[in-house]
Amino acid sequence: MLNNMSSATTSRLKEQWIAFRQQHPKTRIRDAAHTLQVSEAQLVAACTGSQVIHLRHDFPALLQRMPALGKVMVLTRNESCVIERKGIFEDVRVESRHVGVVAGRDIDLRMFFSRWVYGFAVQDDAALGFKRSLQVFDGQGNAVIKIYAQPDTRLPAWDQLVEDFRAPAQPGNIVLLPAAPLPVYAEQVDEQAFLQEWAALQDTHDFFPMLKRYNLARVKALEIAEGKFSRRAGNGCVKTLLEQAAATGLEIMVFVGNQGNIEIHTGPLQNILEIPGWINVMDPDFNLHLKTGDIAQCWVVEKPSADGTVTSVEVFDARQEMIVQFFGKRKPGYPELPAWRELAGKM
Repeated sequence: MLNNMSSATTSRLKEQWIAFRQQHPKTRIRDAAHTLQVSEAQLVAACTGSQVIHLRHDFPALLQRMPALGKVMVLTRNESCVIERKGIFEDVRVESRHVGVVAGRDIDLRMFFSRWVYGFAVQDDAALGFKRSLQVFDGQGNAVIKIYAQPDTRLPAWDQLVEDFRAPAQPGNIVLLPAAPLPVYAEQVDEQAFLQEWAALQDTHDFFPMLKRYNLARVKALEIAEGKFSRRAGNGCVKTLLEQAAATGLEIMVFVGNQGNIEIHTGPLQNILEIPGWINVMDPDFNLHLKTGDIAQCWVVEKPSADGTVTSVEVFDARQEMIVQFFGKRKPGYPELPAWRELAGKM
């Protein structure tokens, strides 16, 4: 992969991208970047100028301005799944420089700012396939979050935000950072002690810190708990879950994330569309696109809490990375929906 490209190289990359789009107009920019052997962020940066503006590295402050924009669409993805949610930013909490929270009826995010490295404002450009958006990438050039303007977005506020956060330097290239080393997990743990601690959980948010204390990979933890707090489900369970939830009007929670952001949808589903290789939710304000061929494992997981058992359906790829996670709609202080527990029990 090219890390430090000359101006001539970035100019050629822009030309290559335009030519590629003419031949493959439906190919997503992430996939095109792989084909061109660059990162997506490098491809965007190569178009710096009238179409692309580098943003200052002050993402918490930028997020605090988002409510003024009105309705937008927020997109988060990993290698196997894309979530898109339209709505208004409401409660933006960025007091911590490390973790931010957006809480609201529409936009619900958990943001890990150490992964937010490169930010761009992108303008509409048909030749480049760009739509007006704010895009943030990690140090390796992978997309963390994208925020798209909608027909009723307040464009004067959008334009002012872009101007206020314009970076002093506007290079046509970026320098990628080395990826963090992969975690090394414990090969053996005190399984009895681990399961006792699992049984004593009072809050689902304590689950991940518990895994960290035992230095356990998540799938390994589910394997240890199999038959007690977890069980395997068939890889086709996602389709069944989505279709059953849509048919019954059951409100669910859908979590999709990457290393820099987790996006959450809460509510009912309406339109489930299956096409070869994909299962999709195509609702007016919520879209989900999941590569079914990437599903390697599915688990139904139970976690004790002060509000009773909380049940999730967790989906992993062949690398044992989380693709998507499902819960029934719930809030702290309330037990989970019996209809959700019944549906998860059928998986």
